[in-house]
Amino acid sequence: MKVYNSLTRTLEPFEPLDGRTVRMYTCGPTVYNFAHIGNFRAYVFEDLLRRALKYHGWGVVQVMNLTDVDDKTIRGARAQGVPLRDYTAPYTRAFFEDLKTLRIEPAEHYPAATEHIPEMIALIERLLAAGCAYRTAEGSVYFNVGKFAAYGKLAHLDPSGMRAGARVASDEYGKDSAADFALWKAWDEQDGEVAWDAPWGRGRPGWHIECSAMSMKYLGESFDMHTGGIDNLFPHHENEIAQSEAATGKPFVRYWLHCGYLVVDGAKMSKSLGNFYTLRDLLARGYSGREVRYALLSAHYRQPLNFTFAALEAARAALGRLDDFRERLAERAGAAAPAGRAPAWLEEGRRRFQAAVEDDLNLPEALSAVFETVTAGNRALDGGGLSAAEAAAAADGFEDLDRVLGCLRKPEELPDERAAELLARREAARREKNWAAADALRAELAGLGWEVRDTPRGPKLKRRTR
Repeated sequence: MKVYNSLTRTLEPFEPLDGRTVRMYTCGPTVYNFAHIGNFRAYVFEDLLRRALKYHGWGVVQVMNLTDVDDKTIRGARAQGVPLRDYTAPYTRAFFEDLKTLRIEPAEHYPAATEHIPEMIALIERLLAAGCAYRTAEGSVYFNVGKFAAYGKLAHLDPSGMRAGARVASDEYGKDSAADFALWKAWDEQDGEVAWDAPWGRGRPGWHIECSAMSMKYLGESFDMHTGGIDNLFPHHENEIAQSEAATGKPFVRYWLHCGYLVVDGAKMSKSLGNFYTLRDLLARGYSGREVRYALLSAHYRQPLNFTFAALEAARAALGRLDDFRERLAERAGAAAPAGRAPAWLEEGRRRFQAAVEDDLNLPEALSAVFETVTAGNRALDGGGLSAAEAAAAADGFEDLDRVLGCLRKPEELPDERAAELLARREAARREKNWAAADALRAELAGLGWEVRDTPRGPKLKRRTR
């Protein structure tokens, strides 16, 4: 598998450090409002990456942070006159609801910043001890960019052009700033009741230190992948590298992957232009999460994505064509047809699909392979030369592509949480060779309307025809 590494600006072969499990950190939301489609462009890309890594055969441990303390969340809580936790909780719940709507697989860890303050304080103490950070008279702590010779290696900046002694305290400073940045911000009246005690004074962490502390807690001091939107490359990711490597003396992340910007109708998304959309706005207009997901994944992740309602209509039409094909295969296969050998056109389509996915997530080429497979399959169905067993095998093989795409199956075909739980318990029973329990769980799933199909790539649930 090859990926484009922002650190080297080259396409590189990828292999996990331990050869088995990819440890990956993905920048999550700041829970001060509902996430917008620009945010979800990044989250869908990260989900595609996660799915592609698993499709290749690796395990994945993914961490996605929740930024629940910064200028925006504090300002919102004060405006509403509520505690910070009460302000951020509804937006956190909404975020997880939106992930389900877009069929984004859950990460293994969702650490919230406010629950990891001790880890941040400990990391700042290491930086102070290493001489890479300094305190100010009012009780703030800053990272000294001049003490880290490699500063700028991700964004390919020239450190000599940075103004010595300049400080940037705000969580919302401009992307072109290059100066000492806040690790800890001393309390002031704008923070209200949001503050924690630290050895150098009462205050709160800066934005950058949150990600370093949480990623290293769950993934170790060196790990495989770090992803996010291109807007986070500088200064956020650059600062993560500096403070992490200055503290540990080890390489922080091996591969950095960034997705391109999202624009709406060719313009930057803005409330003042009337082109600012949350996922909920699009659902209210009658579009499904499945259609939005398809529109967000259809362009190459490194290219800018122009989001339009015409693109959503095209996504609806494309998914309709895929649904029609799958229904034709199901009709030909019949209710109880055992899967036979997959037709050659299906195997060729899967080969092309996998090659495209493993070439830096080339989704346009992967989708091209999907639709050429549909064309070949419809031709075979029209000609009457496809047996029921071959149609069943083709249906299974086509569905296997959804392990990456996550949008081929209709909502009514997706297992609910109860069915997914029973399937997981059945697999655990099978691993323990408790065949009686496994059979009982299969029967329970059948009672809920689900048929279990054991395949070489793992068990699958399929709605039973009644």
